[in-house]
Amino acid sequence: MDTDVDPTLVDTPTEPHYGTGRRKTSTARVFLRSGSGTITVNRIPLEQGFPIASVRKQITEPLQLVEVADKIDVFATTTGGGFAGQAGALRLGIARALVRYNPELRSPLKKAGLLTRDARIKERKKYGLAGARKRFQFSKR
Repeated sequence: MDTDVDPTLVDTPTEPHYGTGRRKTSTARVFLRSGSGTITVNRIPLEQGFPIASVRKQITEPLQLVEVADKIDVFATTTGGGFAGQAGALRLGIARALVRYNPELRSPLKKAGLLTRDARIKERKKYGLAGARKRFQFSKR
């Protein structure tokens, strides 16, 4: 083995790089392996699981930014929420896994805002109100 290469940066098939992403009520567990660039979500190809092109672009944004989209295979499982929340969770999970794959990628991913967890979640309903903020109809008499 070459002594110039840091063994922690070498990707081996037995040790995939892992990252967790969350958005709204969705959670994504992402595993990266060296490969040909295939993305599988819940054992379904990305194109079938997320048919909307803009959502697919959002998911692959971290891979495109650091130019490894055709060198790394992504295997992910998502739970909870809808397709938009799951796409945001996948994006964060992929970005976090890329940082574990190569810590030097942290700076460009951070500059692009891909390592920031979006904390916006549904506001809870309060007692005495119809919803989180909506009130019941006011009656004068």
